[in-house]
Amino acid sequence: MRVLITGGTGLIGSELTNNLCADGHEVIVLSRSGRSDVLLPSRAQVARWDGRTAEGWGHLVNDVDAIVNLAGESIAGANPLAGRWTPARKKRILESRLQAGQAIQQALAAATKRPSVLVQGSAVGYDGPRGDELITEEAGPGNDFLADVCQQWEAGAAGAEALGVRVAVIRTGVVLSMGGGALPFMALPFRFFVGGPLGSGRQYVPWIHEEDQVAAIRFLIEHSGLRGAFNLCAPKPLTSAAFSSVIGRTLRRPSYMPAPAFAFRLAFGELATLLVDGQRQIPRRLQQSGFRFKYEDADSALKDLLR
Repeated sequence: MRVLITGGTGLIGSELTNNLCADGHEVIVLSRSGRSDVLLPSRAQVARWDGRTAEGWGHLVNDVDAIVNLAGESIAGANPLAGRWTPARKKRILESRLQAGQAIQQALAAATKRPSVLVQGSAVGYDGPRGDELITEEAGPGNDFLADVCQQWEAGAAGAEALGVRVAVIRTGVVLSMGGGALPFMALPFRFFVGGPLGSGRQYVPWIHEEDQVAAIRFLIEHSGLRGAFNLCAPKPLTSAAFSSVIGRTLRRPSYMPAPAFAFRLAFGELATLLVDGQRQIPRRLQQSGFRFKYEDADSALKDLLR
């Protein structure tokens, strides 16, 4: 199998690239620099793109079986505590996703032989904050900034279906990895004996282990009957308080020092919603399709990653 990945040097993309290459598949990673910013396996080819058009690389889609579109400026930044969502940053977050989607559509429209599937990146932010409501893929979209970004992000892939390409949308939760993302920052206070839940601790954390994230993407690529939206999060979401308890227990540290929500909102503005507003997604469609999680509960996931 030959797979083209945009965003292939990010946290999810690099793990997916390594996994596919380890199983003997070929991967083409689109990069703005034209070279890898991380160490990629020998079976991975890097092609330059501008993130906006199909110029210089569009012909590659004639020779691939699948496209995985993960491109877009990081919502939280390299550091989840990097700062506020300024108007300029919001614009970059949205436009980077829309432009990447448009570039893929251009390439598909011009292709003489199209891939069978496009796996389109999205996020659980599609649903917006909903407290303890149990959220499946059938829930309607939210109405905040992240929900709007996700709606437009997903809509950008709709044209692929009209061209005969199956589209599977992945609404990803908090990917647990020690290679990046939120977990290293979440665990850091515990290492100094000052860990605890964020805010009230009642908000839910829709998490997924990095191995299950990659396995789910491959599952969607390899099963030709699967299309539409899929929640990529573990089947057992936890409240922030419960999740913090698991981190503390895994690291053998206390977890009784909550960080006040108002402090995060004051410091980070709208960005604080990533930390203090919860969502309780479950992966109903993925499980109904026969996918089996390796890490269904946070205890096993965090034990694997933190120890």
